[in-house]
Amino acid sequence: MSTTGNGGGGARRAGTAGGAAARARLRRVAPAAAPQPPSGRRRGGQAAPGTGQPVQPAPTLAVPESGVQPGLRSRPSRPFPGGPADAGPGLGAPPGGSLLDMLKVAIAILDTSGRVVLWSPAAEELLGWPSELLVGRRIDELIPDQEQVARIRAAIQDTLRNGRWAGHADLRDRDGRPVAVDARISLLADGDGTPFLQVNLAEAAAVRAVERDLAVRDALFEQSPLGIAILDGDLRYTAVNQTLAEMNGVALEDHVGRTTGETLPERAADEITAIQRQVLATGEPVIDVTLASPVTTRPGYRSISYSRMTDRSGRVLGISGTVMDVTERYRAVAKVEHARRRLSLLNEFGSRVGDLLDAARIAQELAGSVVPRLTDHSAVILLQAVAHGDDLPRHGHDRRTSLLQLGTASVQDGPEVEVMLRRGARITFAEDSACGRVLRTGVPEVLSGADQLDDVTYPGDPKMQAAHDLGVHSMLVVPLRARGIVIGLLLVSRAGYREGFDRDDLAFTVELADRAGSSLDNARLYARERTAALTLQRTLLPQQVPQPTGVEVAYRYVPGSSGTEVGGDWFDVIPLPGDRTALVVGDVMGHGLRAAATMGRLRTAVRVLAALDLPPDVLLRHVHELADDLAQGPDEALLATCVYAVFDPGTAKLTVAKAGHIPPVLVAPGEETGEPTRTGGPLPGGTGRILDLPSGAPLGVGGVPFESVELKIPEGSLLALCTDGLVESRDKDLDVGLGRLITVLQEPHASIQAACEAVLDTMEQGREPDDVALLLARLGHGQAGTPTAGWTLPAEPTAVSRARRLVRSALTEWGVEDLTDTAELLVSELVTNAVRYASAPIGVRLTLGETLLAEISDPLPDPPRERHAAEADEGGRGLELVHRLALHWGARAEGIGKVVWFELTLPGSE
Repeated sequence: MSTTGNGGGGARRAGTAGGAAARARLRRVAPAAAPQPPSGRRRGGQAAPGTGQPVQPAPTLAVPESGVQPGLRSRPSRPFPGGPADAGPGLGAPPGGSLLDMLKVAIAILDTSGRVVLWSPAAEELLGWPSELLVGRRIDELIPDQEQVARIRAAIQDTLRNGRWAGHADLRDRDGRPVAVDARISLLADGDGTPFLQVNLAEAAAVRAVERDLAVRDALFEQSPLGIAILDGDLRYTAVNQTLAEMNGVALEDHVGRTTGETLPERAADEITAIQRQVLATGEPVIDVTLASPVTTRPGYRSISYSRMTDRSGRVLGISGTVMDVTERYRAVAKVEHARRRLSLLNEFGSRVGDLLDAARIAQELAGSVVPRLTDHSAVILLQAVAHGDDLPRHGHDRRTSLLQLGTASVQDGPEVEVMLRRGARITFAEDSACGRVLRTGVPEVLSGADQLDDVTYPGDPKMQAAHDLGVHSMLVVPLRARGIVIGLLLVSRAGYREGFDRDDLAFTVELADRAGSSLDNARLYARERTAALTLQRTLLPQQVPQPTGVEVAYRYVPGSSGTEVGGDWFDVIPLPGDRTALVVGDVMGHGLRAAATMGRLRTAVRVLAALDLPPDVLLRHVHELADDLAQGPDEALLATCVYAVFDPGTAKLTVAKAGHIPPVLVAPGEETGEPTRTGGPLPGGTGRILDLPSGAPLGVGGVPFESVELKIPEGSLLALCTDGLVESRDKDLDVGLGRLITVLQEPHASIQAACEAVLDTMEQGREPDDVALLLARLGHGQAGTPTAGWTLPAEPTAVSRARRLVRSALTEWGVEDLTDTAELLVSELVTNAVRYASAPIGVRLTLGETLLAEISDPLPDPPRERHAAEADEGGRGLELVHRLALHWGARAEGIGKVVWFELTLPGSE
C-alpha cells in the first residue's frame, strides 16, 4: 500500500494508569452479545500465541453515524465467512438524502498498537470487512503487503507523535480489489488519558468529485460575471457574490440575513420580491425577466432569473437567483426596435402618399405622420410654384420667395397652436434666419434654446412667440428637396419634458423629407401636366357650338377625376350644306398631353372630311386610313372609337355609323305630347331605345367594315351621344349604365340643358376615373314657314329648260327675283351635267333660308369634277361658273347617287 500524509500538533503520550477504568467504560457501551473471536484468539487471561501476554477483550466505542442509533449498526449485504449468521437487525437508508449520503465517511478506532477497537458500518460497506472479524485484531494483520504494513505503522507512529495525520492510501477490500481512500488519523484520549486513534476513511473518487464540485461552485459564485444570490425559505439572503453586491451597491455582509426589500430601494424591491415569492410558492422558475436597474447610481437594465432549491428529500430550502447586467443588450434591442419603428413610419408614409398627386394632401400627410411619434408639432412649408404646379425657380431663394404653409399637425389644440400652425398661411422670413439659410444651402439645422428658436423666421414673429408659449424647446428645420432643388421646408418641434432632437432624429427626418420631396415634385409635375392637358383639350374642343336649323344642342365635358385623365374624349357639331348637321362624339384611348394632341388631330381630320359631305361610313373609313398619321407616336398605333351622325331636317332622316363606340340613345316623344316643342322649350320625355347599329371596329384596328344606318326620325326626338366614362363602372355591365341613361332621358325636363345636368347627376361614384363627353340633340323638321320647292325631272334634254322655268317661277313667288338670272344659270348647268351622264330621273330642290340653297340630285354616284376649259373648248365651264358665282357649292353622296348643291347670298345680306 502507498500512503502519503503529514503530522499535526504534539500528542499526549499514552500511559497505563487508569486503563482498566477506561476499558470498563468502553465495555459498558459494547453490544450485549460479544462477537466470537477469530480462530487462534484466547479468552480471559490466556496469552496470545507467541506473545506471553494475556489477551484482553477489545472494547467497542459507541460512535453514532448519521441516521444510525447508538449501539446498532447495519448488517453487511452478505454474511462473512466465519461470522454469525445474524448479528442483529439491519437499518435501511435514511428517509432523506444529504451530502453525507453522497460522501460516506468510514470511522475506525484503533489503540496505539494498531488493534481495532471499533469498526463502523460505513467501514464495513467501504472495505467489505465485518467488525466481527476485525475488532480486537491488529489492522496490519489484514494487509498481506508488507510495504503497506510498514507505511501504516509509520502513519500510526506519526500520529502518536504529532496528534494527527492526513493522506491518501491504496487499500484492498475483502475481495482483493484496490480501493483508493482519503484518510485522516487523529489522536484521542479517554477520561483516564488512555490514547486511541480515530481513523476516518472516504473513497478518494467521491472526495475528488465533491472537491471538484466545490471548486466549480466557488468559481461560479466568486468569479462569475453574473450576480448570484442564495435565499432561504424566508427569502433572506444567505449568500451573495461580489458581483451582485457591486450591482446593488451594498456590501456582502450587509446582504446576509436581510430580505430584498431591506436591501434595495422600495419601488424596485417590490417587483423583485413579488417574483421571488411566486417562485418559492409555485416552484415555477422565472427566466430572463428584464427590469430597470434599482440603483440610481448605476442606471441601466437587469435580467433576473430565479429557481426554487430543494434537498434530496424534496424539502424546500429556498431559492437561488442570478442577475445579469443587460444594459447594452437592452439598448441594442431598443435601438433595433427604434430603427424598426422608424422604418415602419417611412413605409407607412410611403404607402399613404404613394398614390397621391396633390401637393396639399401630401404636405398634410407628411405633417400628420410625424406627430406624435417623432415630434409634438409639425409644419410643412412649400414653394408656391410647387403648390400650383408651376416651374421651379431657377434663381436662389431669398426673402421674396413665396412660401405657403400647407401641412400642419399638433398633439394639442388651442389659440397658440392656431397662431403657430395655420394652414394656408403665407410664410415670410429674414434672409439670415434659419429658414433662409436652409432654403439657400439645403443643409438642415437643429435649433434649441430660446435664442436659437427666435432665429427661425424673423425677429418678433408671432408664430415663434406662440411656440415659446407652448413650451417648444427643440426644433429641426429640414429641407424638402427634389432633383437637388429645395422646394420647401419641414419644421418639427418638441415641447415640455420631451427630450430634444439628436443626430438620429435629424438623420431620420432628413430621410423622411427626401421621400416626401420626391412625392411633392411628382405632384407638381402632375399638376403642371394636368393643367397643360386641360388647357390643350379646352383649346382643341369646340369653342362655340352652333345651333343649326332644326337641331337644338346641349353638351357637357367632365375631365377625369384622378391622374392625368384629361385628353381622350371629344365632341363636335358640324353644320353641313342643306341645313344638315353632323353630330360627332369620340374617345381616344390613353390620357394626358399626347392623348389630347391626338384627339385634336382626329377632330380636325373629321371636320375636314365632313366638309367634303361624305356619308358617315365613308368618312370613318377615310379617318381609319389616316390612323398611322394620327397616332401618338411611331411606335404606338392609333386606337379610338367614334360615332358620326348626320341629320337632315328637311327629310327628317338620321344617318349614323360608328367605329367601336357606345351606341347612341334615341328618345322619341310620345303621342300625347301634342305639338312638338321648339328650341329652348321643355323636353316632354318619351320612349327611349338604344339604336341598333353595326358595331364597326375602333379606328386604327380595321378588319371590320363601317356601315351606315338611315333612320326616319319623329319630330322632337332627343338623340344622346356619349363616351364610356358616363355609363361604365367597375362592377356593372355596360347595359346597366345605358339603361340608367335611358331612364333619365325618358323623364320630362325643363330644358335640354337641364337634361344634361340630370344625366351627369346619375354618374356612379365607383365609376372608372375617366373623362366624360355628353352631347344631346333635339331633332326637329326645320324652321316653320321655310319656303321649299322640289321637282323631279326626266333625264332628257328638255329637262334643262323646264328646270329654268320652275326656278324662275319659284323665286318670283318668294320675292327674290334678283337671284333669278344667277340661279337659272347655275341650275341649268348642273341639270345639263346630270342629263348628259345620268339615265334616271333628276331631282331639283330649292330652299329659301338665310341663303338660297339649290340641290340637284341624280343616280350617278361619281361626283362632278371641276376643270379649267381652254379657250377653244365648247364645254367644261359649268362647274367653273358654279364655283365663281355661288357662295358655297359641293357634292355629297345620297343613296346610290349624289347631290350637287350651291348656295346664293340673298339680296341685302352681307
